[in-house]
Amino acid sequence: MEQTNIENTFKTLDEMAELIEQRLELPYIDSLTKGLEFLFTGEILENNNNLLIQSLEKKSKAIQLESLEQEEIRKAIQLTVLKGMQGATQQQHLITPDTVSMFIGYIVQKLIKPEKTIRLFDPACGSANLLTAVLNQLTQKVDSYGSDVDPTLIQLALMNANLQKTEVEFFHQDSLSPFLLEPVDLVISDLPVGYYPNDVQADQFELKADEGYSYSHHLFIEQSINYTKESGFLIFVVPNFLFESDQADKLYGYLHKHAHIVGLIQLPESIFKSESSAKSILLLQKKGPGTQAPKQTLLAKLPSFKDAPAMNNILAKINNWFKEEGI
Repeated sequence: MEQTNIENTFKTLDEMAELIEQRLELPYIDSLTKGLEFLFTGEILENNNNLLIQSLEKKSKAIQLESLEQEEIRKAIQLTVLKGMQGATQQQHLITPDTVSMFIGYIVQKLIKPEKTIRLFDPACGSANLLTAVLNQLTQKVDSYGSDVDPTLIQLALMNANLQKTEVEFFHQDSLSPFLLEPVDLVISDLPVGYYPNDVQADQFELKADEGYSYSHHLFIEQSINYTKESGFLIFVVPNFLFESDQADKLYGYLHKHAHIVGLIQLPESIFKSESSAKSILLLQKKGPGTQAPKQTLLAKLPSFKDAPAMNNILAKINNWFKEEGI
C-alpha cells in the first residue's frame, strides 16, 4: 500500500467535491457523495451541467481505480469524509479511527476460523469505514450487511463499497426498527451514543427505559443480539461509562440473560478528544447450545498505538488468553 497513492487519490477526490460544492451549492459531504458516484458511474444524476461534467471527467482521470488496492481507496475516501465532518457534533457523524478498525479486524480473525463463510452485520455503518476496513482484513467469503438511518451516510457507504469492489447489502432505515435480515454470525459496530427519541419503537425492547427516553446504545446492543445467531459473536465500540450509567443494572441483567461477556478492552485515551469521550471494545457471545462464559473475562487496557513495544506486549497477552480459552 503506497501512501502517495492515498494522498493523490484524496487530493483528487477533494478537488472533485469542492468543484461540485461550488457549482451545485451543496454541503461538502453531499458533494463528496456525488463525486464518488461520478467516479463510479461517470454521471451526475439530476444535473445537466455539461461544463461541470467535463471538469469532473478531466479530474477523475487522475484516479486509476484498477491500479489501487482496496485499502488505498478506503483510506482516501476516509480522509475526505473526515474533512467533510470536521466539527461534527452528532455521534453518528463521527468516524471510527483506523487503529481501532484494524484492532477489531484482528479480534474478528481470532474469533472466526478463516475457512468459515460468515454473515457479518454493522447496524450503524455510517460511511462503511469500519465495515470495509474489517472486510479488507478477512480472507474467507463474507456476506456483508450494513444499515444507517442517515441518507447521506448510507449513500457514502454504498459508493465506498462499490469503489472498493466490495459486495455489501445496505439498509437505509432506522436500525432499531425490524429488518428483513436472517440472523448473522457476527455483528461489529461503533455504537451511536445518546437517547432514542422514538418511545413507541423503544417500547418493543427489554432495555427500554422505565421512564423518559431510552439509551440508543443499549437498544442497539439488544437489536444486534436479536439478529445474531445462537453462539454468534458481537464486537462493539462503546463509551467507557457504559456500565456506570443510571440504566447499567438493567443492561447487566439483560446481558447475563442473553449473552456471555467475553471481554472488555479499553482503548487508548490519546486517540479521543477527551477523557469523557474515550471508548472501549466490548466482546459478547450470544448464548446457545454448548456455549459458556470464558474461564476468565478478557480485560485489558491498550497502550498508545504508537508505543510498539508496549503494544506487542499486550497483544502477546491477548493471544495467550485466546489460546488458553480455546477460542
